[in-house]
Amino acid sequence: MKTSPLLRIGYAALATISGLVLLFGYRTSHVVTTPAQALPASSSSSSSSSSSSSSSVPSDTSTTASDGTGSSSEAGASSSSALQDGTYTGDAASTRYGPVQVQISVSGGSIASVDVIDYPDSNHRDQQINSRAIPLLVSETTASQSSSIDLVSGATYTSRGYVESLQSAIDQARA
Repeated sequence: MKTSPLLRIGYAALATISGLVLLFGYRTSHVVTTPAQALPASSSSSSSSSSSSSSSVPSDTSTTASDGTGSSSEAGASSSSALQDGTYTGDAASTRYGPVQVQISVSGGSIASVDVIDYPDSNHRDQQINSRAIPLLVSETTASQSSSIDLVSGATYTSRGYVESLQSAIDQARA
């Protein structure tokens, strides 16, 4: 049983198009970094950088806030509306490269500022990674008002430690 050459060409073209659609449709990362988010470079002045960066971030997080009425997939990540005012220091989270510890200031029932008081900075590579990652994590936290934030690509260990310590601080603020 022989198929015509024209039919084989059609099958080959269809297979090629299907392969290209699958290839280009694959998302390798869900973190989108815009230049406005990458501007704050220091974590020491987090209250000023948080207020300036949070004004540019809400457009990215407004979709999650509008449908975030309990549909979050993470059990511990909920809105911070029930937080008591004060300053809370989360437990230090051990990571492969060193501890990460977060301190939050709550004002008016919401997270006003985030300070990362301990993070890996023992070598140049740690300093380079965290000088980019920590401001992004802080701005996402103040925008989302929860620990349900995206991890920073290239700083996975720091991001996971940050979220763990942040959740600990939020839990203390709820108590």
